[in-house]
Amino acid sequence: MAFRAAVITFPGSNCDRDMAVAIERARGSAPLRVWHADAELPERLDFIALPGGFSYGDYLRSGAMAANSPVMRGVKEQAERGVPVLGVCNGFQVLTEAGLLPGALMRNASQNFICRTVALTVENSQSLFTGGYDQGQAIRIPVAHHDGNYFADEDTLDRLEGEGRVAFRYAENCNGSRRDIAGVLNAAGNVLGMMPHPERAVDTAHGGTDGLALFEGAMRTLADA
Repeated sequence: MAFRAAVITFPGSNCDRDMAVAIERARGSAPLRVWHADAELPERLDFIALPGGFSYGDYLRSGAMAANSPVMRGVKEQAERGVPVLGVCNGFQVLTEAGLLPGALMRNASQNFICRTVALTVENSQSLFTGGYDQGQAIRIPVAHHDGNYFADEDTLDRLEGEGRVAFRYAENCNGSRRDIAGVLNAAGNVLGMMPHPERAVDTAHGGTDGLALFEGAMRTLADA
């Protein structure tokens, strides 16, 4: 059966095409493009991606309005069934607002928009999304956000650490995130939210290809399954 991935587009998304290109590069087939107002997702999805951008202009809170879009009912249902869901930057914000991941993304500690390539450490190489990396591997991935400061209470942070659910950590904290967290997994390991943009690091023309391993590793694991 053919692999079926979907990229969700919200009003204000600006990385949906980049995400689609990254998935196609890793898998060899273009993902389906889904509009936020669609009440139902396509059938038989193997992978869902929520891209970066500024959904609904970041009104109320970043990702808050998008989390209540009609399509998110289907995303939640598919996540509960074990379908992998990747949320990047604004997609990460949407996942926290939708309750699919713990914590919240707050205004950067510097109060400034940050747009540059940063160093990350792979904290968990055993997940569906990170199997293409080595434990402790140093990688470089671009960031571009104004509200990327990850916050959770101490009990939640301790639980994330203890359960191995911190996927990536900033080698140098660029936004004030608690415990340098750059990406977290849900308890089942099939939902990943991360602020850095792996889809912007899949081609040498981007200045590096460290993000490609995330997509290739995930697709390889799904194909083997």
